[in-house]
Amino acid sequence: MTFPAGSRPAPLRGDAPTGWALDLDGVVWLADKPIPGASDAVAQLREAGHPVLFVTNNSAVRVREVEEKLAGMGISAAGQVVTSAVVAADLVSTDEVALVCAGPGVREALLDRGVAVVGEGDADVVVVGYHRDFDYERMTVAARAVRRGARLLATNDDPTYPTPDGPIPGGGAILASIAVASGVEATVAGKPHVPMVAHVRRRLGAGGVMVGDRPDTDGLFARALGYRFALVLSGVTGPGDLPVEPTPDLVAGDLVAAVEAELR
Repeated sequence: MTFPAGSRPAPLRGDAPTGWALDLDGVVWLADKPIPGASDAVAQLREAGHPVLFVTNNSAVRVREVEEKLAGMGISAAGQVVTSAVVAADLVSTDEVALVCAGPGVREALLDRGVAVVGEGDADVVVVGYHRDFDYERMTVAARAVRRGARLLATNDDPTYPTPDGPIPGGGAILASIAVASGVEATVAGKPHVPMVAHVRRRLGAGGVMVGDRPDTDGLFARALGYRFALVLSGVTGPGDLPVEPTPDLVAGDLVAAVEAELR
């Protein structure tokens, strides 16, 4: 199903190769459950010659694990996954010490960049991301390091994370506790912020389509990129939440409906 929506960038021609940035959670899958038709939609884009980049604010898992998960759903994605952990790591100098208050995806990205990583004590930067074992002690350790002079860097500030049972607290909820406890505003790497915008524009170019389930993240990201925003209702946003801001260029039930509407 598709719904009328406001228009900003012009609709695409199906025969004109254009970059597509696809969110994952709520667009391709919900937790470990594939969203029906997503793999067919990606195949349709590739058959039409459109480059595809999977762009996720989920920093908890390693890039390799994301690629393997996509492959298990019939989507080849080697070298085409961008996580907020990777973009955040690019903002850390190799001569800095990073205190990680995040999942293994952040630790891997920092180590791959050659950054020294610690779990407590003084540091040059505290990197915060979504992780399910976050607790009061981790908040205390992170906030204390920031109060001692470490800069505060977050992979994303999404308040919730979509699951088949509904939204749960996201990385932004963890970040908020540390920011309040330390009295410092974070630099945020992921969608819709400048570091992720710059990364995706380098990869896909100046024009394209951003498909996501969150107006406040994916929609603002599309506007910052200058891309069309295709909102899908298979994740955080449902039909009862419409209308939303920013106004999408297209609203569709899921990824396959969005692709078919854009390419026809």
